Amino acid sequence: MISTPVIWAVRSSVRCWRQRAVFKGALEVVSVSGRRRFSAPTRRGASDMEELLARVVVPLPSYETRDKSPPPPESISLEFMHYYRSLEKEDKIDILTKLSQDYSVDHKAVSELSVRLLDTQLRDMATILQVEDRLRYSLTPRYKQLLSHISRVEGGVKFLVDLRADVLEMVAPKASESPHIKELNSTLKSLLSEWFSVGLLRLERITWQSPCEILQKISQYEAVHPIRNWTDLKRRVGPYRRCYAFTHAAMPGEPLVVLHVALTEDISDNIQSIVREFATLDSEEDVNKINAAIFYSISSTQAGLQGVELGNYLIKRVVRELQSEFPHMAQFSSLSPIPGFSSWLQGLLSQYRKEGWGSDLLSEQEWKEVEQATDSAPGTPAVDSLRKLIVTSEWTRSERLSSVLEPVLMRLCAWYLYGEKRRGYALNPVANFHLQNGATMWRLNWRADTSPRGVANSCGIMVNYRYFLNETSKNSTIYLQNKVITASEQVLGFVSQFQKNSKL
Repeated sequence: MISTPVIWAVRSSVRCWRQRAVFKGALEVVSVSGRRRFSAPTRRGASDMEELLARVVVPLPSYETRDKSPPPPESISLEFMHYYRSLEKEDKIDILTKLSQDYSVDHKAVSELSVRLLDTQLRDMATILQVEDRLRYSLTPRYKQLLSHISRVEGGVKFLVDLRADVLEMVAPKASESPHIKELNSTLKSLLSEWFSVGLLRLERITWQSPCEILQKISQYEAVHPIRNWTDLKRRVGPYRRCYAFTHAAMPGEPLVVLHVALTEDISDNIQSIVREFATLDSEEDVNKINAAIFYSISSTQAGLQGVELGNYLIKRVVRELQSEFPHMAQFSSLSPIPGFSSWLQGLLSQYRKEGWGSDLLSEQEWKEVEQATDSAPGTPAVDSLRKLIVTSEWTRSERLSSVLEPVLMRLCAWYLYGEKRRGYALNPVANFHLQNGATMWRLNWRADTSPRGVANSCGIMVNYRYFLNETSKNSTIYLQNKVITASEQVLGFVSQFQKNSKL
């Protein structure tokens, strides 16, 4: 129960807020009417947009009739979908902005019910619960009904997934400061999280016998290691390989998140042996050679499902599938790229150059080796030479440079993964994903991805995140709650070496 003095204090502040809101609203009416006289002509179709929204966004039923109001005809949802798809990007922004602002929560009703809830605090619990339920219902945005009705027509769920992708573009950093758009995004995310809960998803194994449409989409959606041709695709779903996807009944033929797995004898330390190995194309699987499952690519295919947890559940489901197929299998690990490492390193070198800390990043002997290996011109700072090597990837063409830079880049990469944080969690998004799932940051692998893309993104380094199944729950908890990363001795050793040299 809330004490009587607190009730009166809050009630007074709410009433004061309501009076100010009414006064502010009156000023806004005057201001808007004034602006209309002098503003530039509105974009063509604005009146059509307003008429459409007034027609398709039906009023929220009263609390008493909320379960008795018949749904609007499907034609209304289809009309909105057709109209929205016909719009250009700027017009889509306009209609989403207007939808989120003019058809949101009835703030006046919420204010009145808040005061009423305070008045009931000294009454019986049944009365309090009923008022709380009314207040909860009043907090429903009016446009939520339209979204719910759209989800029930054919193609409606896919439409809303794509609609949220548009909203996410609007709420990207500095793209929109509108709290209404952010609330629309939150509402859409909440609805999609319910509709795409793991219990409603279907796990499918993709094979060469899968429908051609699915195989083509698997190829198109592969974002980590691009599939070059049909032969490459056939190998990735063939012997010693597994490909799994989550699908949803409301989006038939559309893989939502895709996981590629390599079945190996040991935990792989390079991607070349997985994605470029043609020997496995027509071979028969030897169960005795399958001791480990390597998750080497996981791709979300729908931008509108960002933030809806799917990938972590897919890995857990696939582990169960593989354990059922190979009961003796005990090693589960990713072989993950490290996007952003090279960019971070270039920025770090620029910072050290600017602040004169270059001598602390590498040992004196290592700086001498870099100068000698690069044949730097007299007077050229070694840190500039090193930065140029990273930007151009020239070092990969010299065995001497590669051997000089290996210990340097490995400890820098270890620090990037382990020590660089955003709000206390790993800065690198791939690391954050696997650590949230309870994996251990297990092993850094030198020259693990020698493709131009791999060298440009992460200096060719890859990392294994090891899934020790009896420890994943504990690891996930201490990472999410205490922001502690579980790492192997190898990784921690590289981190310790970095800390001895740097001022970070």
